[in-house]
Amino acid sequence: MSSEDRQALSAHYDVLIIGAGMGGSAAAFALKECGLSVLVIERGPLFKQEADNWDPEEVIAKRKYDPPEKWLDENDVPFTPRAYYTTGGSSKFFGGSSFRFRDRDFQSRSYPDGKTRAWPLSYEDFAPFYERAEKAMWVHGLAGADPTEPPRGKYPFPPLEHEPDIKWLCRRLAEEGLSPFPLPIAVHQGPGGRCRKGSPCDGFPCKIRAKGDGENAFLRPALRQQAVTLVTGARVDRLLHDAAGQRITAAEVTLDGARHRVTAALFVLAAGAVNSAALLLRSASAAFPHGLANGSGQVGKNFMSHNNTVLLAVSPFRRNRTKFQKTFTVNDYYNERNPVASYGLGNIQMRGKVLPENLQAGTYGRLAAWFSRFVSRRSFDFWLMSEDLPSEENRVELADNAQIRLVRRLNNVEPHRKLVRQFKKMLRKVGFPFIIERKMAPSAIQHQVGTLVMGEDPATSVVDRHCKAHQLENLYVCDGSVFPSSAAVNPALTIAANALRVGTHLAERHQKPCGLSAKRSAEAKL
Repeated sequence: MSSEDRQALSAHYDVLIIGAGMGGSAAAFALKECGLSVLVIERGPLFKQEADNWDPEEVIAKRKYDPPEKWLDENDVPFTPRAYYTTGGSSKFFGGSSFRFRDRDFQSRSYPDGKTRAWPLSYEDFAPFYERAEKAMWVHGLAGADPTEPPRGKYPFPPLEHEPDIKWLCRRLAEEGLSPFPLPIAVHQGPGGRCRKGSPCDGFPCKIRAKGDGENAFLRPALRQQAVTLVTGARVDRLLHDAAGQRITAAEVTLDGARHRVTAALFVLAAGAVNSAALLLRSASAAFPHGLANGSGQVGKNFMSHNNTVLLAVSPFRRNRTKFQKTFTVNDYYNERNPVASYGLGNIQMRGKVLPENLQAGTYGRLAAWFSRFVSRRSFDFWLMSEDLPSEENRVELADNAQIRLVRRLNNVEPHRKLVRQFKKMLRKVGFPFIIERKMAPSAIQHQVGTLVMGEDPATSVVDRHCKAHQLENLYVCDGSVFPSSAAVNPALTIAANALRVGTHLAERHQKPCGLSAKRSAEAKL
């Protein structure tokens, strides 16, 4: 441990942010100029730009960047979660899809298996923060092209260009009655952009920082301000509160085997939906015997992560020469009014190009593994997602040894099955006789949300509309755990927008005109 880190952990801060993923980084960005001293603690290392970032053997086969821990499923079978501990968190590995939630997504909606929960906020409350997030994240898109799009202005960057084989596919889908439109995506591409087409992207970290992830878009700009400090490799084990059980007083932190107590006036929890809930459960006390801030009994419950399927459309007579495939999406089946059902089915989007190493892993079946190079050169690859519903039986809890246990039983499955069946029919119509299907297991948590839901009623939610814990005066949450519902689009942009909203609220309430209680430049760490 460096003397600089030791000094940082011994100082008192105005704001302590736990987690440097999309939410924590965006919150730091919103607070960077308000006169408050901010400490960001990340349990993983500083993201390292290296050749292995783009090496499929290292990332896919050897799983170099997977977390060094196991979680348990509901049968206590260990598994390695798709959660990443580094600056930027799991957003380092996202494909850049950056949808705004539809305005209907903030309301309660009905499905065959039940209803979603309404948010205590509307789309209009998020709109200005979506705009800020899109600009910071280099989001490319085309306003007005999405038939389900909420009211909005222009995108900060024009849509990405379709390569010839993708243009052909869009034309064929349109001829069959669908409305493909440019996928809103956070990548520094186009004239003057840093992106190198043909490099791995979706599921890989970007070694040239061309992806609009949490670190590149928010954390690094925040750290240019002297008020913001970053300490990596430090795990927050517990949160401690005062005798009255009204305020958090300190975080117990382990760094290089040494224990520290870090104090602050405000605490912002942004460790991800699973780990944020687990930290509150680990912080149980006499005042909070079932977990910190858990008077409602909802801490850890309502875990959601979408119903997801990957489809590979293959024709032996057509090559896919595309270098950057992730440029269009389809929302014809998203809302209640669609050609197939009286309820929304979900979103269809291109995913990053499937590589032979993906197929050789065996998750797409034996034939795909045996003919991996043949298939990967000809496949057009799609990610289909449908909303899953908040359910108390889908939850995060702690095993006897404090290990994380994730209990997840799929729900709202029939709309997703309809979406998959309908799109497979469409793909066959446009010329793909072979379709390889991969259903994502319940342990796939790339889009994790829920567990500390936002709401007006303290009896049924954990945090209020400002994402402050109902039971504690100075504890806020700004990751996906506060989502009352999951919608059926990627959550990254909404996590960023909400964290900007929460950070702005804190800055306006607690802004200092001058004088910082703790300062340190982070330039040396970058």
